[in-house]
Amino acid sequence: MSITTSDPLRRVVLDVAVAISRDEGPDAISLRKVARDAGVSHQAPYHHFGDRAGIFAAIAEEGFSKLSEALIANHNDGISGMCEAYVRFALEHAGHFRVMMRNDLCDLQNYPSAVFQADRAFNLLLEAVTSALGNYATDDDIKTHTAFIWSVGHGLATLLLDGPLEKKLEGIADVNVLISRVARLATASMPR
Repeated sequence: MSITTSDPLRRVVLDVAVAISRDEGPDAISLRKVARDAGVSHQAPYHHFGDRAGIFAAIAEEGFSKLSEALIANHNDGISGMCEAYVRFALEHAGHFRVMMRNDLCDLQNYPSAVFQADRAFNLLLEAVTSALGNYATDDDIKTHTAFIWSVGHGLATLLLDGPLEKKLEGIADVNVLISRVARLATASMPR
């Protein structure tokens, strides 16, 4: 199912599922809980998403679409800016982020539109790394740098969302400054 829809009930159900993921984690999502919290019939989520995996796929699809928008908006700031955008996206859209990489929740391969959005987001980063490294970079160099940048962004986002990082780094007054510094450090060895 595509993320573009004019059905307001589907939108309400999806928004409630994202809120549950953000506030309680994706494991707390059940279609009955989503229906109850949305104030709709228990059949409404099934009608729009089929099953639990379907709602996770819709959350992931929408999340990857939003991530792509964030990466595009920061493309002119180079790979460092894209890394920052990834972390900020995760913090601002935690309900989506907590689902997007969880293959145990649903196999995105069964949802072509979700795969399209996931590939689109990844390819934006891959293209930026390819461009930064230049014509002489090998495929292995490009893939290694892309994996490194993605890992740094994802790791920092996860530590800020779910881990003890802020407590361990007491005295860091501004998380945004931390995000910028880590992103710049991660890309320091790359060509400008």
